[in-house]
Amino acid sequence: MTTTYAVLSEGLEKRFGEVHALRGLDLAVPAGTVRALLGPNGAGKTTALRVLTTLTAPDAGTARVAGHDVVREAAAVRRAIAVTGQETSVDDDLSGRENLHLFARLRRVRGPAARARTDGLLERFGLAEAADRLVRTYSGGMRRRLDLAAGLLLPPEVLFLDEPTTGLDPHSRNRIWEAVGELAGEGTTVVLTTQYLEEADRLADGVVLLGGGRARLQGSPAELKARIGSWAEIVVPDETALSAAAVVLGPLTGSEPVLDRERLAVGAVATDPALTLPRIVRELDAAGVPLADAALRPPTLDEAFLRLTGEHAESAGKGTAA
Repeated sequence: MTTTYAVLSEGLEKRFGEVHALRGLDLAVPAGTVRALLGPNGAGKTTALRVLTTLTAPDAGTARVAGHDVVREAAAVRRAIAVTGQETSVDDDLSGRENLHLFARLRRVRGPAARARTDGLLERFGLAEAADRLVRTYSGGMRRRLDLAAGLLLPPEVLFLDEPTTGLDPHSRNRIWEAVGELAGEGTTVVLTTQYLEEADRLADGVVLLGGGRARLQGSPAELKARIGSWAEIVVPDETALSAAAVVLGPLTGSEPVLDRERLAVGAVATDPALTLPRIVRELDAAGVPLADAALRPPTLDEAFLRLTGEHAESAGKGTAA
């Protein structure tokens, strides 16, 4: 069966002066799926979304969204998509309901249809009780949910979300996740950027790990996590114990330890799923390595990036943009 792609790009390039934000980015997002663009600051995530949503023209390469070229058919692309950025676009001096009515008029939805759509979205996003309050009284999570609702007054073919839950409390984050999951279940294609592995795991069918303006790795969240493994980290009381801790941790984890001299920490990916924290502590004790702290946990994004691309996240961002 032939796959229909809601988003398809080949060789996207974008420079901002000396900053090379995109370096030949290829993406293929099947219709009706959720794709997460994952990466540290400076990986090119936001620039990619700006190109795909017609806000920035690429210097080279091609991209089609909902079947339309983002340069030659920009107006058609904009009619087919909704975008929620890192900054909300709602008006503080209007109520939540008034904001949605305003956006409805801008989208040429009027009369009973506008009222029904507005009421439905307020209910769906948990804002019905606060609908007639001024938005300036809303919390950050409520404002983000209202902004997302405003983009859905006409159901889009493709929804773009730029770090939709950054800075939100767990309750607000879960609300956003539930809403995105519902939209995807109804057939909307969702492309989101995030710095959180947990968010990608919760929402996405597929993950693209970006670095230096390129797609470094692609796969499902389960595939990505399987390649990463767990992260074992040892904190020692003084710098003289760092090397000894690394000598113990390397063979235990089966991977090359990484030293953080500033934090007096040694970390490594645990490739053996049977490795336990008590075993690590016992081996360190037997080797006479003093210990201040120890952990065996899922990796952070920077640790995942280091493991999967073989370079530090901060170095990957040099000469790139968000």
